[in-house]
Formats: sequence, C-alpha cells, structure tokens
Amino acid sequence: MAEAVLELLLDNFNSLVQKELGLFLGFENDFKSLSSLLTTIKATLEDAEEKQFTDPVHGKAIKDWLLKLKDAAYVLDDILEECATKALELEYKGSKGGLRHKLHSSCLCSLHPKQVAFRYKIAKKMKNIRERLDEIAAERIKFHLTEIVREKRSGVPNWRQTTSIISQPQVYGRDKDMDKIVDFLVGEASGLEDLCVYPIVGIGGLGKTTLAQLIFNHERVVKHFEPRIWVCVSEDFSLKRMTKTIIEATSKKSCGILDLETLQTRLQDLLQGKRFLLVLDDVWDVKQENWQKLRSVLACRGKGSSILVTTRLLKVAEIMRTIPPHDISKLSDEDCWELFKQNAFGTNEVEREELVVIGKEILRKCGGVPLAAKALGSLLRFKREEKEWRYIKESKIWNLQDEENVMPALRLSLLEFAS
Repeated sequence: MAEAVLELLLDNFNSLVQKELGLFLGFENDFKSLSSLLTTIKATLEDAEEKQFTDPVHGKAIKDWLLKLKDAAYVLDDILEECATKALELEYKGSKGGLRHKLHSSCLCSLHPKQVAFRYKIAKKMKNIRERLDEIAAERIKFHLTEIVREKRSGVPNWRQTTSIISQPQVYGRDKDMDKIVDFLVGEASGLEDLCVYPIVGIGGLGKTTLAQLIFNHERVVKHFEPRIWVCVSEDFSLKRMTKTIIEATSKKSCGILDLETLQTRLQDLLQGKRFLLVLDDVWDVKQENWQKLRSVLACRGKGSSILVTTRLLKVAEIMRTIPPHDISKLSDEDCWELFKQNAFGTNEVEREELVVIGKEILRKCGGVPLAAKALGSLLRFKREEKEWRYIKESKIWNLQDEENVMPALRLSLLEFAS
C-alpha cells in the first residue's frame, strides 16, 4: 500500500500549495521539489510491489526498500500535518479576505520569535526528510524498476468497492464485536448531544468491512436509524465527492449538482433532524480540514445520529473519533478453521483426515486473519490430491512476511489462479 500512502502525500502537497502556505513560510521550493521527487518514486511502485515477490535476486531488498519508503512517507506526512495545523490556526486568527491576507497580517509574516522558531523547526525537518528520500530514490535504481505513469482517477477503484450487502454465507468470530457496537449505537449513543463517531481499526484482512456490514444490517440498527447510509471511501476523501455520494445514498437518486455549497445545502435538507447512521468504509485520508468541513455539514442531524468508520490507520481513527476506537482482533484457531473449511470443503463434503491435518498446518501460517483463511480455502476448494495441499504448505512465498501473512496467502491464490 506504499502507492496509496504517496498518493495521499501528493494530495496534501497540492492542498498546501493551493493555500500558498509554502510561499509564506518560505518552503515553496521544498514543497515543489519533494512533490516532484515523490511523483518520480511513485511511478516505480507498481513494478516494485510485483518484484518484491517475483525477483529472485532483489526481492527481499525491494521489500525492505518499500518499508523504508513507507516509514519516510509517514514522517513527511507528520511534517505536512504541522503545516496544515498552522494553516487552520491562521484561518481562525486571521481577518476576512482569504489566506493570503491572513498570512500577511499574521505573526508568520514578521520577525516574531514564534515565526522564526516555527520556520527553523520545519526547515530542519524538511532537510532531514529530503536527504532520507534522496537516498531511497537513489537506491531504487539498482533494482531496475520500470516507471509506469497512470492518469489519476477520482472515485474508488472497482476492486476496492464495498457495499452494505453481506456476501459471506456465514461469518465466524465476530458476534461479540457486533453486539458491543450495536449495544452502544442504539443505547448510550442515543443520549449523546454531539454526533457520535465510532472507528473500527485493524490491519488489512481482519474483516472490518464485514463487521460493519453485520452492524449496518442488524435488526436493532435497522429499527433505530433512518436513514442508514453506506459510503465506500477508500483513498478519495474529496469533500465534493463525499457530499455528493452521501446525498445519492440517502435519496436513492443520482445527483447532478456540481457546486459544493449547493451540495452541502441539499445534504442538510435531506438529513435535517433525522437520526441517521453513516458508515464510512475503508478510510485512508488523514486531512483533518476535509473531515471537519464534512462533519460541520452533518451537524444538522437528529439526536443520537452516529458515524461508523473502518480504517487500517490509527492516525485516521484519532482524527475522526469522538469515542475510543474499537480494535478488531484476529480470529481464534477454531473460528479460522471453520471459515477455511467452509471455503475449502463446502457444507456437504466429507473431510478427509489427511487433508484436514495439512489444512490446519497451512492455517497456522495465516495468523488468525480471516481474509487469508478464506483465500486459501477457496484456492484449495477443487484440489483433492494430498501433494497439491503440501505444495501450498511448503511454498517459498510464505518466507515473504507481511501483515500477518495476508500478502503471501493472497499471492499464492493469485499465482495459482493465473496458472
């Protein structure tokens, strides 16, 4: 997911450039050069994500390189967050007339000690991260990565789209999570004056979306909230797109409005005084400004309205939450086996003991991650030779560790599917 992280960083750069914050802080050239460098690195990421698994010579080194890149990207994102926070301070403290006027009239455009200290601190951090990214960019050359430049598309890629419909015939190991959140939403949250924002946090593949679907369709939730709205966010937290999508999900009609202010007014008309449940699934965006603006539009809600957020990033949860996030845990061995068995054997087939033994050995490599268990079960669904199961168990791909072995399990599935 290094590409997603860089995409968000580039969006943050564009936002700060549009506000002319870099110009007045004296970092305009730093912003531009870092943005250009990240764009160049990003063009090689698609090839790098593939070669970390397939390159017999550089595979491990490329994986380490991607991890270093992600770490550096998060450090840079923290720096940009400091700049964005400063911009918000200026908006609150400045007079009318736009950010340029506010910046000119603020202490940042003088020799005020606070201005000097802030510039020095950010300049030092910018220098350090630039040197770090330069080293990372230079290192990529030895991997012979191919640059692939694609036109950026708005919205959510088809493969990332989610809906409120539960697609699994049976869900294992999530009853306690579901009951806890449902009890809170229809109970304690009903008495809250402020809009309740409840994040569900966990690594990829743990079933955050599935849990949200269970809650969204729970009988008590259906009776308690009207309307219930599902929005798949992914990496595109554009304020205009989000507002329009919520309008369409609420009204069940296509919305042709293009102006943001008109969209916001329309959304407030639809939700005025209503106790709604809004699910924001798969949130990656960390722009506090966009979230604050959307939340202010939703302030028209009725008492007891709630927003359920699913995200991999604790930073996102901390920005959005009004109550502590719910950390989704790994499945127990028993639940993980039931899920694997459902996909590997179906409901009617008699389980062969030798395959069960190998299957449980394979499953231990999944680390309790349901997506990995489901993928491997589906992979073995029509394989009934013991040697085929042993081949999966002994594959070298398991040596490429990732988040709880999710990626090795999915890589095995994809390679087998393509063969």
